[in-house]
Amino acid sequence: MKVRIKLYAMLGDYLPGHAKKNEADVEFAEGTSISAMLSSLGVPLEQCHLVLVNGVFVPPSERDSQSVVQGDALAVWPPVAGG
Repeated sequence: MKVRIKLYAMLGDYLPGHAKKNEADVEFAEGTSISAMLSSLGVPLEQCHLVLVNGVFVPPSERDSQSVVQGDALAVWPPVAGG
């Protein structure tokens, strides 16, 4: 299945070479968990602060068990600091 992965800030370095701007369509097997998708791209899970599927927040406790379906969009932001 194809999922659109959007990685923001420094996480964008983990997108595949065919990525445009901060996103890429990536193939995964049906039933692949969110954590497994991110791990397969080399994204450090401890750096995945805000995770959204189709604009809906997925808490850390659900990322190992929740999967997505064909055409979903997975967006991830690292922790941020400001002042």
